[in-house]
Amino acid sequence: MNHTHSVLLTWVSIAVVSALAIAGEVLIAGAMQKLGDLDIIREHSGMAGAIRAVLSSPIFLAGAACMALNFFAMLYTLSLVDFTLAMPGIASFTYVGNAVAAKLFLHENVDKRRWLAVVFVCLGVFLIGK
Repeated sequence: MNHTHSVLLTWVSIAVVSALAIAGEVLIAGAMQKLGDLDIIREHSGMAGAIRAVLSSPIFLAGAACMALNFFAMLYTLSLVDFTLAMPGIASFTYVGNAVAAKLFLHENVDKRRWLAVVFVCLGVFLIGK
């Protein structure tokens, strides 16, 4: 495998792992926002009712599927990429992606401090990749 192909495969695999994590986390968070307070559901329907409410949510199930795929994609990535590059890259991309997704899809208020932290994370990923 030539160097360019190896570098491309490295960053694509890191990006796929991160994208699956972001999708899973945002879908699960969105499902839980939609379901509301589980303590209230548990008070009315018991623990089984709260579990049933979560497990009957298609959004939650899609998020859980993304997280399962994320796990296997991470295993694949770790078989190709040095741990010292893969894990910081995945964590960084996931952090940045979660901030963007929280703003766009969950309509959360992402303050200036968090955006500044995102910029520093991006700089860190750039330095790691060099």
